[in-house]
Amino acid sequence: MEASPLTQQSRPSSFQPKIDSLYEQLLRSYENDDPDLTDRFWTEFFLLRPDKASLRRRLEDISVDDLLDIQEQTQQLFRRAVAHIKSDNETSREAALDTLTVFLDVVLAKRYTNPSSEIITVLAGLDQVDDVFLDFANVIDGVIRSGGSVQSINRSPLEVCQKAIQVAIALTAGAYQTSLVSYFTHRDLFPCLIKDIQDVESPAGVLEPLLLLGLLANYNKFEFRNPYRTRLEDFVNETVIQKIIRGLGVICSQTRDQYVAIQDDVGEGWTWSSTLKYIGLGVLAPSRSATPTRNAEDARDLFAELPGTDASVLLAIYDFTNANKLFCYNLVSQAGEAKTENPFSAFLSLTSYILNHAYRSTRVTLYGLINLTTLRILIEDQTCCTKIFDPSFSISVRFCRQRQPFLPSTPSPRPSAAAILDIAIDTVNHNLRRRLDIPLYIACINILHRLLSYVVMTRTRFPYHWPLLWQTLLSLLRFLTTYASSVAHDPDLPALIDGFLATLSLAVCRGDSFLTDTKVHDDLFYKIVENGHLLPRFKEVFANLGRSSGMAPATPNPKTMKSPIALIDTLVGISQHFEALLEEERGKGKILSPKEVMGVIRSGCETLQLPETEGLERWVRWREVDEKGMLKRVGRCAVEDARRVVGGR
Repeated sequence: MEASPLTQQSRPSSFQPKIDSLYEQLLRSYENDDPDLTDRFWTEFFLLRPDKASLRRRLEDISVDDLLDIQEQTQQLFRRAVAHIKSDNETSREAALDTLTVFLDVVLAKRYTNPSSEIITVLAGLDQVDDVFLDFANVIDGVIRSGGSVQSINRSPLEVCQKAIQVAIALTAGAYQTSLVSYFTHRDLFPCLIKDIQDVESPAGVLEPLLLLGLLANYNKFEFRNPYRTRLEDFVNETVIQKIIRGLGVICSQTRDQYVAIQDDVGEGWTWSSTLKYIGLGVLAPSRSATPTRNAEDARDLFAELPGTDASVLLAIYDFTNANKLFCYNLVSQAGEAKTENPFSAFLSLTSYILNHAYRSTRVTLYGLINLTTLRILIEDQTCCTKIFDPSFSISVRFCRQRQPFLPSTPSPRPSAAAILDIAIDTVNHNLRRRLDIPLYIACINILHRLLSYVVMTRTRFPYHWPLLWQTLLSLLRFLTTYASSVAHDPDLPALIDGFLATLSLAVCRGDSFLTDTKVHDDLFYKIVENGHLLPRFKEVFANLGRSSGMAPATPNPKTMKSPIALIDTLVGISQHFEALLEEERGKGKILSPKEVMGVIRSGCETLQLPETEGLERWVRWREVDEKGMLKRVGRCAVEDARRVVGGR
């Protein structure tokens, strides 16, 4: 028998997936040779299922210089991917979208010497950039418009649309500091994004289109008239707005629950289990699953990673609120669906958790600031503010109770204004540190001042635990007096002092117009007398701060038309008035109890002469240009989180 001409080959130790070998062929350097990337190569490349992890790993291992060396291959990859997105083959289309998402996410994240020109070189070439990116923008727009109607055997109708949005987010977030995003401003994506929001079934499915919309609306908006801002202003489809708000409520609830998963801060109410344990029969109590208890160090590390990347949608909430009055009204008045959390309640709850942990990082503080800014815009709108104080629109809000001091328990629904007051107070109490975050405190004081201004001007008798507000304001006064040297050189300190004095003076001089009980007003006078020894020192320190910071302390406040020193003198005069009455009683040989002191204060209110208060309730409306720096920092933070959203990190 003749020997077989076939020879047995040794079995390889491991098999390399075909797509992985194509990645290797695509991304290697050919030096002086032309890369052998034929039409057959690209057809096979986009018919195979992408290995995202392998492609990401290979791209991450390539340096910027090496990436520029293989620019011919990367340009072909980008152009061929765009061409296959336009194809009728659903397998090739989805493979091209998945490949582009990973490719853009990794390539655009690298640190280039000249980002704009080098990124253009890698993706399209300087001489072809207009043709390539205009085609790219048109293709993405077309896929998003028709994605919901594309029938696929293996995919739901909207998956192709979502993949196209992810590609757009990858480019927008990665090239945010370059001119490439301008191709999405020339090709208006607003209609197709709104269509996707209309078609999406899950409420949380609005995340990615809204995230992309928020990034595009903030792109260079201080340098030119951003067309997406105009679109937001003109948008009047209330059905879509309500769907957006429902989706945002779900996203806020899910993001808030990430904090709860680390530390469940809801006290256990009455149950059969708690009753049996109370009487010593805990062994009979049924077991229940509980949030795992973590040590302080593990919890601190986990909290430092929060909020999750979905919080980047908070920028879009701000943009809609700032641009669209109809959105504002629906946000504060829309009721939740059955068995779901009220959307505005979920937004306030997430804000509470973020601000309770604002001290942990600059990122958390920035998200807290953008939410406080959103609340400020709502309060400054007369129609929305009326709804916020309306008892018929009461809501229940879950507040963060993961660190002391805790807010008072409020099991019954209350007007939204009460919840906003609680959030501002809680933020002040939980972020007092030597290196005080002045912008954060200015934002909180601005909200407190505007809420008090509304009840004063409308003479609304608003039920609230006002003594907690008095205590918080005077604690801040005590802190500023004690640690003046630590905050003296902050350029924003005069704005904080100005707003703080206007807020406290408004409560003192006009409290009778909104407090439901005179005892609450008497309690404020009591606390001022209690802290009376701090007021002269505060005045002295404030004057010194004014000189060292270049601000003339006697300059009238444009909001109140009174000088800050005059406002301090008003508080000092009130304290001295009651102190004189107390000294008169002590001169009779009495040792006054707190109850007797309160009685003296109550009777002394009849002889108290309060100064003119005209202008204390005035405030300056929010303008983006005044906080350009903060908004740009929030934008950069949202861009980074958007990259993590599409990258699955």
